[in-house]
Amino acid sequence: MNYDFLIIGGGSAGYAAARTAAAAGLKTCVVDGARELGGLCILRGCMPSKTLLASSTRFAAMRHAGQFGLSATGLAFDGAAIIARKRQLIAGFAEYRAGQLQDGRFDLVRGNARFVDANTVVVGESEQRITARTFLIATGSRVSGVPIPSLNDVGFWTTDDVLDSEEIPERVIILGGGATAVEFGTYYAGLGREVTIIQRSEHLLKGTDEDIADALADGLRRRGVKLFTGTKLLTAERTTGGKRITFEHSSGTLSVEADQILHTLGREPNIAGLDLAAAGISEIGRPKVRATQQTNQPHIFAAGDVAGPYEIVHIAIQQGEIAARNAGRFIAGSGDMEETDYRLRLYGIFSEPEVAVVGASERELTASGIPFRSAKYPFNDHGKSMCMGETDGFVKLIAAAESGEILGGAVVGPHATELIHEIAVAMHFRATAAQLASVPHYHPTLSEIWGYPAEELA
Repeated sequence: MNYDFLIIGGGSAGYAAARTAAAAGLKTCVVDGARELGGLCILRGCMPSKTLLASSTRFAAMRHAGQFGLSATGLAFDGAAIIARKRQLIAGFAEYRAGQLQDGRFDLVRGNARFVDANTVVVGESEQRITARTFLIATGSRVSGVPIPSLNDVGFWTTDDVLDSEEIPERVIILGGGATAVEFGTYYAGLGREVTIIQRSEHLLKGTDEDIADALADGLRRRGVKLFTGTKLLTAERTTGGKRITFEHSSGTLSVEADQILHTLGREPNIAGLDLAAAGISEIGRPKVRATQQTNQPHIFAAGDVAGPYEIVHIAIQQGEIAARNAGRFIAGSGDMEETDYRLRLYGIFSEPEVAVVGASERELTASGIPFRSAKYPFNDHGKSMCMGETDGFVKLIAAAESGEILGGAVVGPHATELIHEIAVAMHFRATAAQLASVPHYHPTLSEIWGYPAEELA
C-alpha cells in the first residue's frame, strides 16, 4: 500500500491533518493502534476531566449556599453516578470521532506502526507494510516515569485512574503543580475531600508570571487545599492509615499522609515502539521539530503533544493542519513552507479559581528585551464578581510600550477561560489598549473589567 501522506495517530492533531490532507486531494491514511479511537483529549484528557469538574463545581456551590441566603442540607454525592455520566458523555464524543475517522475520506488502518526505513512502516502483529511519500507523527504523550522508586512499591494513581474511579478518597496527595494537578485538586476539594499538593518548583504553574501563580495558590488555599512548593521528594511508604510522602521543604523535612497518591508530574512524548531511528530521526527525548512541523527528515512531520512545545488541543489541531498543507507543498516541490505562529497561543486551566492566558507573558517579554507596560485590576473591586461571590484574582493586560498594541493578557478568577477570548480577538486584529478601552461593555458583566486595565494603559 502506498500513500501521499501517512499519519500515525488519530487524535486531535492526526484527525485534523487527515481531513486537511484529504480535502487537498492527497491520498491519505491514518494508522491508529489505540484500544479505542478518539485520542487523548476525548478519552483521557480535556473532556472527561471537565465532566468530573462540572459535578464537583456544582457540589461546591451547594456546600457554600449559606453565603447567598440559601439552605442546602443533607448534601451527598455518588461517585458511581459521577463516573457513569462521564462514561456516557465520553462514549458519545468518541463515537463521533470514530465516525469521522471511518467516513471514507481517507483510509484507516488499526494497529501500532513501526518505521523500517524513512519511507516505510509496518503495522500490527502481521507487520502490514505501508509506504508513503510524506508522514506525520501524531502519537501524543504518556505519563512520565515516577520521581522516586519507592512510589512504585507503594502504588499510586495517574489521571487515567481518577477519570475512571468510582472511589472518591477522603484524603489525596497530588504530586505536581501544573494544570493537571490543580484541576484534580479542585475536583477533590470541591467534593469536600482533603487535598495536599506537593510541587517541586517554587511556584505553581512553572514558567508563568509569579503574580498569576500566587493568585491561584491563594485561591486554592481559601478552598482548603494544602500547598507545598519548592520541595524535593524523598520517600513514599505505606502506613496503617494509608500512604505517606516525605519531602524536603524550606521549613524542614515534612511528611504527609493520605488514602491515595496522584502522580501528575508531567507527560512525555509517546514514541516508544515507533523506531524513529530507523527513519533517521533521533529518539532521544522529543523529536526536534521546526516551525514548519518538519523533523530533521523533511518529509516526516510531527504535531501535537509528541512535537510540543505546548500540549494544548487547539495548537495540536493547528499544527496538524499546517503539517498537512506543508506535506502537499513538499510533494509538489515547493520550498515555500507555512510556519506555525504561536503569537496568539491560549492556555486555560479549569481550576477554582480558573486561570487563562493569551500571548506573551511579562516574564517572556522581559527575557526578550521587549519594552512593555502592564496593568491589572482585581475582581474583589468589580461589581459583578462581588455579586457572584467570586472575588479571587485579577485581570492583566500587557501592551507594547510605544505603540500600545496588546501583546498579552491573563485572568485568574471567575470564568477566566471564557473572558480571555476577548483579548485573543483583540490581539488577532492587533488592537491597541486604547482601542479596547473604547469598546462598550454591558453593565454589570464580568467582561467590563477589561476596561480598567485598558484605560490605564491607554
